[in-house]
Amino acid sequence: MIIIHDKRLPEEAIQNLQKYGDCLPFYSENITYKEIAGHPDIFFLPTEKFVIVAPNTPQHYIDYLKKQNVTLIIGQNSVGNKKEDSTCYNAVVSDNYIIHNKNFTDQSIFQNIKEKEFIQVNQAYTRCSLLPLKNDCFITSDRGIEKELLNNKLTCLYVSPKEIELPGFPYGFIGGCMGIFEDKVFIIGNLDFHPEGKKIEAFLHENDYQIISLYDGKLFDGGSIFFINNFYNPRFSFRTSMNSTLQL
Repeated sequence: MIIIHDKRLPEEAIQNLQKYGDCLPFYSENITYKEIAGHPDIFFLPTEKFVIVAPNTPQHYIDYLKKQNVTLIIGQNSVGNKKEDSTCYNAVVSDNYIIHNKNFTDQSIFQNIKEKEFIQVNQAYTRCSLLPLKNDCFITSDRGIEKELLNNKLTCLYVSPKEIELPGFPYGFIGGCMGIFEDKVFIIGNLDFHPEGKKIEAFLHENDYQIISLYDGKLFDGGSIFFINNFYNPRFSFRTSMNSTLQL
């Protein structure tokens, strides 16, 4: 398994991630503003069958994923410093839906994911603000997203973004603190440090998830954690080596 994460995560969190697969620490230089320069959800959009990737993602990451037989689709818009340039791939793809602000969505998403219904939200940083769970349940830190999902008769838990750390900003977002693989939710931080942590914990347990706290501290928005497993190619082994971090 390949685990894509911001290379600036707390060291304890990275060490714990290494127990589950090969960590691919991500960072970009001089592409977008530094606070999100290492956030996977700005450059990558994983789906069940392939990964959509921004065309100006540093080439060594694209080359590595290709070597691992991951199916990549190169998007149309390059990531940049403006809102419209840094949100093109920050959509959410759930079991049955694409959720994003269509005014910012890269056309490659519409062209390659045609079987899912689109839900329009105002928040362009959708993946930052929204965690998709199985059976189309969600956790969000954006009231507008919550409203739209409830209007579509979907299950959604709202939690405050306050007490979520994102260096350079007053606070971060709930989706950026987490990643999902199978029945596990990996959290960059400990829910005990969030005022609504018990509510989040109960919601995840109600939906049959195991919680993995990656370090003992406040929730940290690292731009999501993406787990890329062998569902992309049956020849790709479960993990290439244990407890390793890929050096690129």
